Amino acid sequence: MEPANDDDHRANGSDHSHLAKKPKLSTSSSSLITDSEIREEFAHHQPGIARINNGSFGSCPASIIAAQKRWQLRFLQQPDDFFLNHLQKRILHSRTIIKDVINAEHVDEVSLVDNATTAAAIVLQHVGWAFAEGRFKKGDAVVMLHCAFQAVKKSIEAYVTRAGGSVIVVHLPFPLRSEEEIVAEFRKALAKGKANGKKVRLAIIDHITSMPCVVIPVRDLVKICREEGVERVFVDAAHAIGSVPVDVKEIGADFYVSNLHKWFFCPPSVAFLYCRKSPVSPDLHHPVVSHEYGNGLAIESAWIGTRDYSSQLVIPEVLEFINRFEGGIEGIRWRNHKAVIEMGQMLASAWGTSLGCPPDMSPGMAMVGLPVNLRILSDKDALNLRNHLRDHFGVEVPIHYEEIKELQDGDGYVTGYARISHQVYNKVDDYIKLKDAILQLVRDGVTCKMLHSE
Repeated sequence: MEPANDDDHRANGSDHSHLAKKPKLSTSSSSLITDSEIREEFAHHQPGIARINNGSFGSCPASIIAAQKRWQLRFLQQPDDFFLNHLQKRILHSRTIIKDVINAEHVDEVSLVDNATTAAAIVLQHVGWAFAEGRFKKGDAVVMLHCAFQAVKKSIEAYVTRAGGSVIVVHLPFPLRSEEEIVAEFRKALAKGKANGKKVRLAIIDHITSMPCVVIPVRDLVKICREEGVERVFVDAAHAIGSVPVDVKEIGADFYVSNLHKWFFCPPSVAFLYCRKSPVSPDLHHPVVSHEYGNGLAIESAWIGTRDYSSQLVIPEVLEFINRFEGGIEGIRWRNHKAVIEMGQMLASAWGTSLGCPPDMSPGMAMVGLPVNLRILSDKDALNLRNHLRDHFGVEVPIHYEEIKELQDGDGYVTGYARISHQVYNKVDDYIKLKDAILQLVRDGVTCKMLHSE
């Protein structure tokens, strides 16, 4: 049964109860993609590997790889004609498609860039200039989540702190029981940033955190930022499009980025950066300066010198591929979420653990507690276990180490989690392979300390 105010949950992207009803068909049943066709589209994946890590690099179907090669050849056959007469028109067409998918007001608000890392550099370069030029006072703050992507943290270091800005970190608890825990910690951080007459100039909010993986109630946090006088809000939604609903008008942030090569089937690498029209829009620039500098961020981003733009050009073909599935992107999201929760609960039951957050705070990924017997006690332990699973069991899955904040009774506190993904190519056997691998390690008495010597 759907919640009474489903639009709020869709905007937050953190509630999947609307997925209880199957989405409507986006195409006639006679033209729907078949199971055998799906297998053919991903037959280039390495055989024998349980690939349950779509979240890191995504997956590109064979038909889209072929389309990308056609675009590459069109450029190489006659580059002058392609550059002068076709490239910008085709990029504009791709931007227009994304504008409609994310419900932006105008195509000028949508730029195509390489990835979320590039988008973060654009936004934080802009904020850094404001500090350096005296428009923001030294000591004014940028607020970010402690589990922000490392590249975002480095961009803050490169552009903001060196220009005199301070950083307030929101420490989120994990495992999580509810969105209210996130909201409470976020409010504390904003209060700290405003202490002693300072201002919060930018809040950086993940839509889906990477490790650990949690869907953040973005619309609620953006609303709080507006109420508390935060000047600008940047949503880092690297995992979002194709994984949770994205409506930039409803979310209400100033800047919003999502990779198109993770959950939207584009080849690497391409992302969109949404910048809501405002007086600061002309002051946003691509960090790679070319001859389009000053013509607006979208135009600057569409030409940063001679390079391969094909990953931006295949977006129309990607949308055609997506619409071969029942329900289009909504249907894919619905099935991925349903399947990853089922597989996560199966694994947790077999291992005697639990999921790291409620199902409605998981996208097409889920955090599953690992048996305490493995003794995952550091990030190095987590990496060693991940490598061992790949090298000895043919399982590709990220492992997360969660430091114990408060000691519990006994030694039964879960400190390790597997972040599993589900995409259209995954099968139940992939997760059974992971389940059996972990159970075998436990039966054999293997601990992560024993893997250090490998």
